[in-house]
Amino acid sequence: MKKLRLDIERYYGMRGHVGTVSTSMLLRGCLNPRMAPVVLLRLAEFFHTRGFGLLAKLFSTLNVLVFGIEVSPQVQIGGGLFLPHTVGTVIGAERIGENCTIMQGVTLGTSEPDMGFTVDRRPVVGSHVLIGSGAKIIGRIVIGDYARIGANAVVLRDVPDHALAVGVPAKVVDLPTEKIENL
Repeated sequence: MKKLRLDIERYYGMRGHVGTVSTSMLLRGCLNPRMAPVVLLRLAEFFHTRGFGLLAKLFSTLNVLVFGIEVSPQVQIGGGLFLPHTVGTVIGAERIGENCTIMQGVTLGTSEPDMGFTVDRRPVVGSHVLIGSGAKIIGRIVIGDYARIGANAVVLRDVPDHALAVGVPAKVVDLPTEKIENL
């Protein structure tokens, strides 16, 4: 549950809160519509890692039904995840780093039907990554740390650290690091 605490602390930090998050703030954060899908995916992850596949699937399915986001319990997701809007989002990556923001309508998945969750066909997302609305990251793609993926981009190739990828198919746009960090 350490990751969930990091998720909620990041949420409050983005809202301007400085310092430790109290227990009551943690509980309120769990009920916030921006954080409740993260709570459900953390519960699915918790039960999956402990071998309770049926409970993991229950929480994963609840996320689909209530919030419109499909997240496999097998995805390794670092702390500090922020999902401002979830409808239409599919997260089927191998792993996602810490402090990532994923907007609505994003798809992270394989380029072919994969019912068995084959890890070597799935994207890998670094830490501190922002993925814009409607972006598609398909296949064994590596997104580097601090990268930004533009809205509706279709990423078919690796994106290096600190890069901005935009377009269909996505192309990397070089920007000075200080500009990327302020996006």
